[in-house]
Amino acid sequence: MAKFPTAEWTQAFMDKLNSDAQYAEIARNWESDISFSIEPSGKLTKPLWIYLDLWHGKCRQAIFQDKPLDTKPAFTLTASYGNFVKVLRGDIHPMQAMMTRKLQVQGNMAVMMRSVPTVLDFVRCAKEITDDIV
Repeated sequence: MAKFPTAEWTQAFMDKLNSDAQYAEIARNWESDISFSIEPSGKLTKPLWIYLDLWHGKCRQAIFQDKPLDTKPAFTLTASYGNFVKVLRGDIHPMQAMMTRKLQVQGNMAVMMRSVPTVLDFVRCAKEITDDIV
């Protein structure tokens, strides 16, 4: 369990994705990297970024940093810290957050919408390793 968003949380999330049999099965066809662009709000006073290289139900790389990413992932999820927290706490459904633009998605939305089970299980894994919010 780890605090979101921290380097420890990012590593714990990678470990969870790589050890979770359900996620491995559901995400077996996923072939895209993704980043979180976390905008300051509430307790978070500076922007943060998390990068995940996801490939066939595994996470090949996870990076946490306090500066913009050098790479352009297939998908970027941008939201305020508060909206990321709402998704992680279950206060807002991840798909509702995307559809209402509380969680903005850059990337191929058709791929994202065809992959709703993968997206939901990805969020389940994130919730399960989050024990606190920074």
